[in-house]
Amino acid sequence: MNLYPLGKFLISTIFYPLYRIKVTGKENFPREGGVLLCTNHIDNLDPPVVGITCPRTVHFMAKEELFNMPILKSVLPQVQAFPVKRGMSDRDAFRTTLKLLRGGKVVGMFPEGTRSKDGQLGKGLAGAGFFALKGDAAVIPCAIVGPYKKFKRLHVIYGQPIDMTSYRENRASAEEVTEVIMKEIQSLLNQHK
Repeated sequence: MNLYPLGKFLISTIFYPLYRIKVTGKENFPREGGVLLCTNHIDNLDPPVVGITCPRTVHFMAKEELFNMPILKSVLPQVQAFPVKRGMSDRDAFRTTLKLLRGGKVVGMFPEGTRSKDGQLGKGLAGAGFFALKGDAAVIPCAIVGPYKKFKRLHVIYGQPIDMTSYRENRASAEEVTEVIMKEIQSLLNQHK
């Protein structure tokens, strides 16, 4: 069962007026083909906010612990989320991500791996660069400019696709590519403060 369209509608009706959500750059988002969507992480509400503002269905990597919680364990798979074990190499999550990207789907991830405590962009983990190099997909940076306060403007910005051609041809490391992605996210944050 796919609850994504219903969830998107219900959350949109609450979140858009509550957080006065403004979306910029939707035209940058590819209409088809695999997309690795990399976003900064400032709040637990980031996944639903990206989910309702993105023009396509987003498959989110979510920490495995959430899939053990009573209600979430049945809801998360129905909103296209899949588990990842944090702090270790998770082969199942790697395979799922590559399969989705190569199958023309959108995978959303937070390269920092955890929420920012101070709202500043943290260091990205190598996983983002790995998937950017191996996923045969467009890489879209996204910035969420908060804070999440009732009736204060929340701004979601979708950047232009990052051209991965030279990085793939020159066999760049996952760490190098993650740095490139993080710089693009930071640039979006700086432009829209």
